[in-house]
Amino acid sequence: MSLHLFNTMSRGKELFTPRDPSQVGLYVCGVTVYDYCHIGHARVMVVFDMVVRHMRAMGYPVRYVRNFTDIDDKIIRRAAELGEDIGTLTGRFIDAFHQDMAALGVTPADVEPCATAHLPEMQAMIQRLLDNGLAYESAGDIYFAVDKLAGYGRLSGKELEEQLAGARVAVGERKNNPLDFVLWKGAKPEEPQWSSPWGAGRPGWHIECSAMSTRYLGESFDIHGGGRDLIFPHHENEIAQTEGATGHPWVNYWMHVGFVNVVSEEGEREKMSKSLGNFHTIRDLLERYPGEVLRLFILNSHYRTPLDFSWSLLDAAWAGLDRLYTALGVVAEQGALPEVQVITPDTLASMPLWQEEGSHFYRAMNDDFNSSQAMASLFEIARKINRFASENQWSEAREGAVVLRGLAAILGLCTMAPQDWFQQARPGELSAGEIEGLIQARTQARKNRDFAEADRIRNHLTEQGVTLLDSREGTTWRRSR
Repeated sequence: MSLHLFNTMSRGKELFTPRDPSQVGLYVCGVTVYDYCHIGHARVMVVFDMVVRHMRAMGYPVRYVRNFTDIDDKIIRRAAELGEDIGTLTGRFIDAFHQDMAALGVTPADVEPCATAHLPEMQAMIQRLLDNGLAYESAGDIYFAVDKLAGYGRLSGKELEEQLAGARVAVGERKNNPLDFVLWKGAKPEEPQWSSPWGAGRPGWHIECSAMSTRYLGESFDIHGGGRDLIFPHHENEIAQTEGATGHPWVNYWMHVGFVNVVSEEGEREKMSKSLGNFHTIRDLLERYPGEVLRLFILNSHYRTPLDFSWSLLDAAWAGLDRLYTALGVVAEQGALPEVQVITPDTLASMPLWQEEGSHFYRAMNDDFNSSQAMASLFEIARKINRFASENQWSEAREGAVVLRGLAAILGLCTMAPQDWFQQARPGELSAGEIEGLIQARTQARKNRDFAEADRIRNHLTEQGVTLLDSREGTTWRRSR
């Protein structure tokens, strides 16, 4: 099977061919750490976590680099508002990011560089641009001269008028061209600053990703990704400054994740953004939904399409996971489930019962990471597991559970034991602690031969969607969804 992905640069699907078979380089623009992450950030991070998982299952040796922007205007303003040291602020939100990602099942990148730790690399690249005649100094700042490099705008496809409409000239900037962008900002009072050959100051935003990606992946690598909002001007500027410094092509494939839209009760859609005040932080959502629900919700849409956010769609994602875990739970009741092991195309060759579903899964994933189509294979496998179980064909059902968990692992799903999954409470449901308390009360009522009270508690739990399972060892329970 061959992997094809959509390249933003060519605006079409292309066969993926790594530059170096011994290392596939992937760089993803990370977050600016001045606040908690929202569902838009979650989508980008979950998507590229899926990309890495799938490519590794296909045998590609991926080196994944994802940065933190820990110095910029937003961070400086937020630290001033809170009366907090910038290092303390950014460290706190980097920790929060890692907590959120762990809850979403997003594995850490191989390298997670911070901008402030790579000032030498940025300054070296800026000096190369100055030496190449592609940058200039003005009023203490260093700017990239866009009109000195041919091909600017080819990633976004924007015409000059559109580029100019998006260009901004801040107070105090003295550019030769409105499209020129800052590489190094001269020092200002009350702002963090570092020494440089051009005087004290701090880096511009765009230069950090160019410097850090080339530091860890080389001057040319395979895939650069991020949110769709970064195409222009951020990624456009990254291309200009990197290729201007090195003199050769930088990235072979560009991947961009679509926007998140908020869907109102009336069915109206609007782009989710902080400026509109309609965003939801990851940790707010995790108070209502398990991380796997958010993952399935995100991956149930193709990564390039807009993602509609609504509470009903999150509820539907939870119900979908219940179906998968129910199939696994049926097998688990006959004995312990095997450890999760990723199912590769080679593994499927020895599992003829599941080759059709497994091949469909991989065809979908190799077609530009079409996770929504791949997900359909998981539900078909769950259906077959239930059928084999109903016919007491437990060997076949157990093998199906291995395949289901192994393919789901590529999407970061079905990572829990079924009994643990069903102990999680949906909004409005009894918590596990509340259920255990009622079971203890029922057990005591039975010891006291107060069977009316014991029946009342059982009926109450049944009404709350909880099924009790009595045995000689005691009483266990599961949710009936």
